[in-house]
Amino acid sequence: MLGGGDGSRFNARYAVADLDRGPDATAFVGQVLEPLERRGTVSLQRVSSVQDGARLLERKEADAVFVIPAGFSSATTPEVIGGAHAPIAVQVAREMAQAFAMERQSIRLAVLAASRGLPVDEERDSRLARRAQEVAAPLTLVSDTSATRRQLDTATYHAAGMAIFFQFFVAMFVMAAVFEERRSRVLARVLAAPVPRAAVLGGKALCGILIGLMSMAVVVAASTWLMGARWGPPLGVVALVIAGVLAVTGIAAAVAGFSNTSEQAANRISVVAMVLGVFGGALFPIPQLGVLEVASHLTPHRWFLTGLADLAAGLSPGALLTPVLVLLAIAAATGGLALTRVGGMTRT
Repeated sequence: MLGGGDGSRFNARYAVADLDRGPDATAFVGQVLEPLERRGTVSLQRVSSVQDGARLLERKEADAVFVIPAGFSSATTPEVIGGAHAPIAVQVAREMAQAFAMERQSIRLAVLAASRGLPVDEERDSRLARRAQEVAAPLTLVSDTSATRRQLDTATYHAAGMAIFFQFFVAMFVMAAVFEERRSRVLARVLAAPVPRAAVLGGKALCGILIGLMSMAVVVAASTWLMGARWGPPLGVVALVIAGVLAVTGIAAAVAGFSNTSEQAANRISVVAMVLGVFGGALFPIPQLGVLEVASHLTPHRWFLTGLADLAAGLSPGALLTPVLVLLAIAAATGGLALTRVGGMTRT
């Protein structure tokens, strides 16, 4: 649900040199290759000779060439000439040719078994072969597109995971600035002004939140334009980003509140960021079972990515209610703790 989806669609460029033009050759092209071409999985070119296909490979205008030799409909199997620049497409072509050849061989064996002990009759054998081809497979794999797919594609998953992961380090710099101001006595002079202490702390927290929101906006825009990430409807993304930044800022501030120096705060925030990032699935997908499943629900990363997955599935805006509320609850709990700790720190 959180990642590992199909970030890029497979598309291969194949050429076909049909030197046989018999019924089996026509079946291979018409029943195997052309349906894939109509689906957009492969791009198909017809060539008149093996040499023409080889030239396409040399110019890298094709990934592999299917050679259907003369006599293919009688006994031989299709040949595949692959380009070194596209090993995956070549392997797929090889598997397709082998699967078709195995099916033809199974039909021949079925015909031989049915006509064993009978005199040779080509018309009867052809009729048996057609009947064997019409028999439905005992097991058929189908692609069911009716189910809702709650999964981020690869580009979106990694962009979102890194964005929420590095928010901790954005917040860390803001917390470090508070410690530096306290060390240089700047914070004491600011607090001596006729301004409520809560307003000073709230202003610094707001500064960190605004910086976090701007950094997230840059990541969303850059990953969309440069990586092709699909974040989803803007309003839903904005709600998740705001809630996520608030949660991360609250956690970082709470951790900093239990520190005495900027170096100590930076080290502790870094450790917390790494632990939560690993268990929350921000760095790589984690198995959704057992202890890891429970631990991931304690991290803002998990809820942020879950909300984006719901957006990717096209669910209603109400589906975002749970992730957003959980993130806001994390922000409220840790933010309240942070105000208490940082408030005490400013008095020392």
